[in-house]
Amino acid sequence: MSTQAPTRRAGFRHRAAAGLTALVLPLAAMVGLATPAEAATSATATYTKTQDWGSGFGANWTIKNTGTTTLTSWTVEWDYPTGTSVTSAWDATVTSSGTHWTAKNVGWNGTLAPGASLSFGYNGAGSGAPSGCKINGAPCDGSTQPEPGDKAPSAPGTPVASGITNTSVKLTWTAATDDKGVKNYDVLRNGTKVATTTALTHTDTGLTAGTDYSYTVVARDTIDQTGPAAGPVSVRTTGGPDVPPPPNAVKLGYFTNWGVYGRNYHVKNIVTSGSASKITHINYAFGNVQGGKCTIGDSYADYDKAYTADQSVDGVADTWDQPLRGNFNQLRKLKKAYPNIKVLWSFGGWTWSGGFGQAAQNPAAFAQSCYDLVEDPRWADVFDGIDLDWEYPNACGLTCDTSGPAAFKNMMQAMRAKFGANNLVTAAVTADGSAGGKIDAADYGGAAPYYDWLNVMTYDFFGAWEAKGPTAPHSPLTSYAGIPQAGFNSADAIAKFKAKGVPASKLLLGIGFYGRGWTGVTQSAPGGTATGAAPGTYEAGIEDYKVLKNSCPVTGTIAGTAYAHCGTNWWSYDTPATVTSKMSWAKSQGLGGAFFWEFSGDTTNGELVGAINSGLS
Repeated sequence: MSTQAPTRRAGFRHRAAAGLTALVLPLAAMVGLATPAEAATSATATYTKTQDWGSGFGANWTIKNTGTTTLTSWTVEWDYPTGTSVTSAWDATVTSSGTHWTAKNVGWNGTLAPGASLSFGYNGAGSGAPSGCKINGAPCDGSTQPEPGDKAPSAPGTPVASGITNTSVKLTWTAATDDKGVKNYDVLRNGTKVATTTALTHTDTGLTAGTDYSYTVVARDTIDQTGPAAGPVSVRTTGGPDVPPPPNAVKLGYFTNWGVYGRNYHVKNIVTSGSASKITHINYAFGNVQGGKCTIGDSYADYDKAYTADQSVDGVADTWDQPLRGNFNQLRKLKKAYPNIKVLWSFGGWTWSGGFGQAAQNPAAFAQSCYDLVEDPRWADVFDGIDLDWEYPNACGLTCDTSGPAAFKNMMQAMRAKFGANNLVTAAVTADGSAGGKIDAADYGGAAPYYDWLNVMTYDFFGAWEAKGPTAPHSPLTSYAGIPQAGFNSADAIAKFKAKGVPASKLLLGIGFYGRGWTGVTQSAPGGTATGAAPGTYEAGIEDYKVLKNSCPVTGTIAGTAYAHCGTNWWSYDTPATVTSKMSWAKSQGLGGAFFWEFSGDTTNGELVGAINSGLS
């Protein structure tokens, strides 16, 4: 997050960032390759191109043990033509020597029982196809190497769920296309294949009442190439115990240190808007991450700016010689007046996430630096914990991180060990619920014992960085017919986190106090074309709710959020009514509460904060 920008970006503007990333080491860094433990005839390896965005692609290899004894390790080798390369990989250690590429199992996935299979994947650059495949030193018997020009199937239509009962659900989808014909479809539940069918429908049975599931469908052609997944679609079976509302729902707002400048928004405004009595937590944004350490973001705004009596929370002016001024002192005064409010210091953000890669190399040292800064005696009483806004672990945001899937877990574990049980440890995380997307890039479930909650950034899914559209709501609660990208909605993101083992009570739903918009739009409904970003007060393509409610009133709703078409401008944003419905949904899912970005986008009487508060009460 740029300290000049008034908004928080989820990083969805880069298509190539949708894949997972992990460190790709040069072959020279490897000591050597182990001798294959099994004969090559006991295993097969099948290549699939999963995505293609022109300058690059996503792919995976599926390894199957076709023998009668257990494999204890595996190595897959292949050649790419000059100009095609692997740029990032996951679930395997990938190395290269010239145009020859080698993938070896990592520690946890080397063992493969007879009949079992597993996959590893990667992103690549260029357009070439692999050749000369070997599995454990011999040809990939049974693998399907497409001829040059053979294309994998398209994605089927996004599956639609119907006939939901306590124990079953019917899924229906439209056909995929392929140059050699579609043979069948694989249906996956929570990432595991549960059926293969030639039909365009499947009824999944044996489910548990009152339980969340996530489904995707993949097409397979006549030469056994698989295409990209359709979905996910989230399903909650009926019945089961009622999901109780969280007993102490978190109602958290971000306060930006740069807001005291052009936006003229100060801690006192939290009080005068009526919001102070309706929130439980504040994330103070942002501290920086530099040189493997937590550092000050803006010293003047943070602790040096002198406040006059009329600007101050308690009506008392700062003096030239007092030990602490700025936002930190104002937050101290706010907490004195509202002792229920807890404040966390948030580090990173869109612009300052580039430093997390170095920090992840020594999590303990990073945690120590953060603790020393947050617990500085000058302001230790102001803060009740730390929030890490890493955009994104082992994936791409403003920059690309290659720390590996375990880096987030390791960092959360180090933070908890240092900050202890009496401080809050939280993180702002991606809401990319697409198959193979950013949620899949890191071990969020494995990190769950160490953090108090995750702020799931369920906004900025779509925006005018795609200058010609199609227009789409930037914060859809659910999917809808014509959504530009499957998995880019709140329900799918929450379902994926749950499927990965994150407790619902540790997930907060995100609300944006702003809209995103295009200009040159003639169509009122979503899906129209545009010519560019709509004008905004601080940045093209973005505007505060407090402005939009009057300048471009709502003309319709879709997928749980609102949109507005005024003149040639098209905007999407949340209103008190849509926020209220989203809070109802959050309660039905058993979520721990909600958070928003950020205070200054609300009206002077705190309409949106009020809707969050009443909706979660």
